[in-house]
Amino acid sequence: MSSFSYTDSKIPVTILTGYLGSGKTTFVNYLLKEKHGHKFAIIENEFGEVGIDDGLVLQTDEEVIEMMNGCICCTVRDDLIKTIKKLVTTKKDKFNHIIIETTGLADPAPVAQTFFVDEDMSDLCRLDSIITFIDAKFTSQHLDEEKPEGVENEAHEQVAFADVLILNKTDLVSEEELENTKKKLKGINIHAPIIETQYSRVPVDKVINIKAFDLDKTLEMDEGFLDIDAEHQHDSSITSFGIHIEGSFIPDRLNVWLRELMMEKGQDLYRSKGIISILGSDQKYVFQAVHMMMNLESSSNLGMEHKPWPKEGKRINKFCFIGKNLDKDQMIKDIKECIFDGKIPDPGPVPDEDLDFKVGDIVICNSHEGWVNGIISKVWYREELWETGRYVPYQVILENRTMMLIPRDSRIFIRPINEEELVVNNSL
Repeated sequence: MSSFSYTDSKIPVTILTGYLGSGKTTFVNYLLKEKHGHKFAIIENEFGEVGIDDGLVLQTDEEVIEMMNGCICCTVRDDLIKTIKKLVTTKKDKFNHIIIETTGLADPAPVAQTFFVDEDMSDLCRLDSIITFIDAKFTSQHLDEEKPEGVENEAHEQVAFADVLILNKTDLVSEEELENTKKKLKGINIHAPIIETQYSRVPVDKVINIKAFDLDKTLEMDEGFLDIDAEHQHDSSITSFGIHIEGSFIPDRLNVWLRELMMEKGQDLYRSKGIISILGSDQKYVFQAVHMMMNLESSSNLGMEHKPWPKEGKRINKFCFIGKNLDKDQMIKDIKECIFDGKIPDPGPVPDEDLDFKVGDIVICNSHEGWVNGIISKVWYREELWETGRYVPYQVILENRTMMLIPRDSRIFIRPINEEELVVNNSL
C-alpha cells in the first residue's frame, strides 16, 4: 500500500479525460481493484441519453454517480457543481478523493475552470491534476481531424491541458507508430510526462494526489482560461444515440450484424458500447468497440462482478453509439432483428442461388483472429442452433481444424485465395 497523506482540508479532484475509447473507464476499474488506501467518489459523465458506463464500472462500496445526456464541459456543468457540493457536504466521510471521468468529447479546460471561478467549489475542492488517456491506435488520427470553423478539436485540447499523458494500448501499434504519436503529443504539450501502458494499468502514485495542476502555467498557455463567458462548441456532425431493448440476442445474428457494422461504418463509428443478454445465458455480456476494433465478452470474464440476469422478469439491453453519419433508424431496426422473438423459424427449402465457391475450394475467412486459411467442407449448411433456423452458405474447416460458419456469400466474410498466397498447412 502506498503511503500518502491528505493534510489539506480541501478534497483533491482528478479529471480523467481522453478521446472516445482511450481507456478511462478501464482505468477507473483498475483503481477500484488496486490496494492503495484511497477512498474515491467517482463521477461518470456520458454524452448520450442512455447510460452505459455505470454498468461498466465494478460494483463497489465507493460512491459512483452518473451524469448523462450532456457534456460536463458545457450543457451539464451546473449539474456537476451541484453534484460535487452535495457529495462534499453530505458524504465527506466516505471518500478522500474525487475522480471525474469526462465524456470522450469533453474539453477539459471548462471542467477545470469550474474549480476556480465558483467560490464554493474553490473552497471545498483542490484540482489535483488533469490526466489524459491516449489511444495509441486511434487518437493520432483524431488529432489531425479538420474541424469546422469555430469548432474545437477536443482531442487536441485534451492533450494540451494534460498534466500527465497516459499512452495506452501500446501493444496495438508498431514502434514506429508509437514514436510518431509521441512526437505529435510532445509537439502539443512538451511539459506533460508520457506514461506508456497497456490495459490502463498505471502506477497509482503517478496519477493520484500528485498536485500537478498549475494555474499559472495554464494561464500562460491560455490567458482566457478563467473567462466564464467563453464559448465552447462541439462538432455538430458527431452525434450520439442510445437504445433500450427488451429480450435476448441470438448470438450468431448479433455477431454477424456487429461485425458487418464495424467493417462498413467503423471509420465513422467512434465509440460503441453496450450491456446485453445472450440467449441461453444468465450472464450479462459487455460489448465495446472503438472504430473497427470490437470486443464482446461475459462481464464475469472481464472481472466485473455483475449480478446475473434474473431467472424471471425482463432483460433490458442497453446500447450507446457515438460517431458521424449514423443512420439511427436503420441501426435500431437491424439490432431489433437480432433479438429472439420466441418462435422457431422455419428455414424453408435449401436456397438454389449460385455461390461463388464450392466444396473443396481453398479460401481465407474473416475469423475473430483475423483472416485465416480454410477449406470449404459444406455448402448451404443448416445451422445447428435451433433458434436461428436458417441456412448459411458455407461451412469451412480452418487450418487449426476448427469449424467456422460463413453467414453470407460476401467478401466481408470470405475471399478467394491464390495458390502462391496460401500459407501451406499439411494438416488440411
